[in-house]
Amino acid sequence: MSSNPVAETVASLMPRARAELTELVAFKSVADFDQFPKSESEGAANWVADALRAEGFQDVALLDTPDGTQSVYGYLPGPEGAKTVLLYAHYDVQPPLDEAAWATPPFELTERDGRWYGRGAADCKGGVIMHLLALRALKANGGIPVHVKVIAEGSEEMGTGGLERYAEEHPELLAADTVVIGDAGNFRVGLPTVTSTLRGMTLVRVRIDTLEGNLHSGQFGGAAPDALGALIRVLDSLRAEDGSTTVDGLTDESSWDGLSYDEEQFRTDAKVLDGVELIGSGTVADRLWARPAVTVLGIDCPPVVGATPSVQASARALVSLRVPPGVDAAEATKLLQAHLETHTPWGARVHSEQVGQGQAFRADTNSPAYQAMADAMAVAYPGQDMQYAGQGGSIPLCNTLAALYPNAEILLIGLSEPEAQIHAVNESVSPQELERLSVAEALFLRNYAGS
Repeated sequence: MSSNPVAETVASLMPRARAELTELVAFKSVADFDQFPKSESEGAANWVADALRAEGFQDVALLDTPDGTQSVYGYLPGPEGAKTVLLYAHYDVQPPLDEAAWATPPFELTERDGRWYGRGAADCKGGVIMHLLALRALKANGGIPVHVKVIAEGSEEMGTGGLERYAEEHPELLAADTVVIGDAGNFRVGLPTVTSTLRGMTLVRVRIDTLEGNLHSGQFGGAAPDALGALIRVLDSLRAEDGSTTVDGLTDESSWDGLSYDEEQFRTDAKVLDGVELIGSGTVADRLWARPAVTVLGIDCPPVVGATPSVQASARALVSLRVPPGVDAAEATKLLQAHLETHTPWGARVHSEQVGQGQAFRADTNSPAYQAMADAMAVAYPGQDMQYAGQGGSIPLCNTLAALYPNAEILLIGLSEPEAQIHAVNESVSPQELERLSVAEALFLRNYAGS
């Protein structure tokens, strides 16, 4: 890349990028204000807004979205008659989980073994820095040839839909010819990849009640219906013997016809323990990108330490269901709730409520924007052709933008390759990937302007 002036500029900006990512990672911007102060998210939002203003963006605003969080917007005008490109990232992050399990503090960006560690380093504060690097490189090499809009979301990880609803209420705000979502990732480090499909998702909270109050397990156990036992049974009904998802009425037979995912490579990427089998059927790519997947995210019940000999009167769980393109997330929610009710044993009272939802997404990969990105990635990653992969995760905003702007082209790139371990402890970003993808995005904007 060193013979390319854009690449040379990005390389020279990497120390600044690390310093900025250090500042941004330091904000504990988890959009769950029962766990983390809202001021941390507000601090991160203001950091992004200040960064956009420093780059000459106009109309920079903190948008108060309906879920109580803020998204950051800015507009940078380009040449008259130029196309408009919307660059997306999010500054909110997942909770750090067990901070003691991190090798270094989760909110302190730390270099180790050639990677930068910290919560949000890859997902998706690194995406904010990637956009800034690309724009700075173009400004230093002839200028930015398109109109640029930037939107940095404040609650993507929570799935609460604030930005989607705001965009629907202000449809002109994010209108663009092309959208670059900086919240995906390469299939592996060094292999340039665009994500062409995303699974949708629904989150359902289920509660089971059987008694007016807890009872002594010696005096009443054996006849008194145990709410926790009932919950365990209904949750177990969501999987077949091989671990495949079995929600009544939901198909589990679709296949993926794009980039393949070697099973042994997946075991390594997922850090599966020796002797433990993978779950599900079909290829790994089928299971990750083309089929539904249920996960029990949490259970409310007494912890082992301090537990008493009691029959539990109530128990709750939070259940996530990922659904592939072609499956309506709202319909999947109804099927999941119906399944939970049907499979609850002993006539126990069951109540479920949806607490988050996002539709699946499939991109049009035959558009001019995809060719412009392929050409850009060929320069940023010499000797490598751009690959198409699916992603098991969900970015609900994609479908909202596709519905609002049916003629817009949507591309998904980003820093969340397998080694990044997003959402887990010891999340990290590869600075080499940050550098190469920033070059690719800059060259894409130039290529796309001339397409």
